[in-house]
Amino acid sequence: MSKILFKNPLILTMRDGNTLLNMDVLIEDKYISKIEKNIQADENTTVIDASNTVLMPGFINAHTHSAMVFSRSSTDNLKLDEWLNKAIFPIEENFQKDDVYHLTKVAILEYLTSGITTCFDMYYNVEEIAKACLDLNYKMSIIKAPPESRANINEIENTYNYLNSLDKDYIRCNFGEHAEYTSSEEGLKFVSMLCNKHSTFFSAHACETEKETEGCILRHQMTPIKYFDSLSLFNNGGCIFHGIYLNDEDIDILKNKNVSVVTCPGSNGKLASGIAPIKTLLEKGVNVAIGTDGAGSNNCLDMFKEMHLLYSFSKIRENDASSLNAYEILKMATVNGAKALGLEKLDGIKVGNYADIILIDLTNPNMQPINNIVSNIVYSGSKLNIKLTMVNGKILYKDYKFYINENIKDIYSKAQEINDRLNKFNPYKN
Repeated sequence: MSKILFKNPLILTMRDGNTLLNMDVLIEDKYISKIEKNIQADENTTVIDASNTVLMPGFINAHTHSAMVFSRSSTDNLKLDEWLNKAIFPIEENFQKDDVYHLTKVAILEYLTSGITTCFDMYYNVEEIAKACLDLNYKMSIIKAPPESRANINEIENTYNYLNSLDKDYIRCNFGEHAEYTSSEEGLKFVSMLCNKHSTFFSAHACETEKETEGCILRHQMTPIKYFDSLSLFNNGGCIFHGIYLNDEDIDILKNKNVSVVTCPGSNGKLASGIAPIKTLLEKGVNVAIGTDGAGSNNCLDMFKEMHLLYSFSKIRENDASSLNAYEILKMATVNGAKALGLEKLDGIKVGNYADIILIDLTNPNMQPINNIVSNIVYSGSKLNIKLTMVNGKILYKDYKFYINENIKDIYSKAQEINDRLNKFNPYKN
């Protein structure tokens, strides 16, 4: 059993408000085993001096498409429907075996540099996503939900069972669909049956653009949220991604059915999709988490950027500088994400929880002087402040170096090779 002792950090548990604890933290195997003052190390314990750092839960990226790093900075300046239908979908038709596996590895490295310890991924070839995560000791919840035009829906349950038979400390699978506009009613009813059969929640893109929302109303005489609910897809809760164009009835359904909204301000801003009603959602008691979306519609997979854009957009939308505070935003980036994904052992720093931990370096000038550490992290923080990223008790990133037992240059080289091949099919390459 491996043991790691963090000495002298300031602990932000994300369970006790802004309270900072000055204690030691002992990790045994993959769990937090002690949070006490002056823990003594034995000869089998690795001791890390965590002075001048904040120890806190890792960020949870509650919506992403990891392998879309191939479209980073190659499909810019397009609106969502044009970007998706004329660029992304046609390029993705040319995936070859293991492309998603190699591209996902690049995304994982970027997540680690941003202090993201868990992601909720929706993409094709989910077995390849899982393999990449297991090979790099990274944690991922995965949605089996590609557009039906490129998937046999009868395979969904088998894939779900397979992924959930893997190492549950790293891989979990849930059901979902890409979106209402890429799904048939027959397919949605099939997924609804599976969600209810397995007592698991449903996830999908929803209310991301005004055009999408109005199109659903024309097709079904109801909004995407009401339509999904009418098919019993939210019987076990769920997540919707983006949630910009929501009316009062939609928000009431989300609250009553325990459906989280995952906001993606970077992607929504770049695609000019709009700004989610974060203040209203929080006031109505809806759980709100944060996602980066993929690197095609966002370009970077950086939780600090998402927090910065979230508070900026929300305050502008409400014309109210007090509409959100730093601690609420940090909750969205951490424990709210755990709640959205149903990951009960990631709900903050406490004994018995998984050791998915980051250290925030307080010695960089953007953290000085210190008036309010939480505000510093949210308002002036940067991925350059990530001193350490730990997943399941394993240090995967420390002092700007990766600890993954693979050659980083080889990962980049393989991804570039795939990128160059795929982008031959990109009519918009910048």
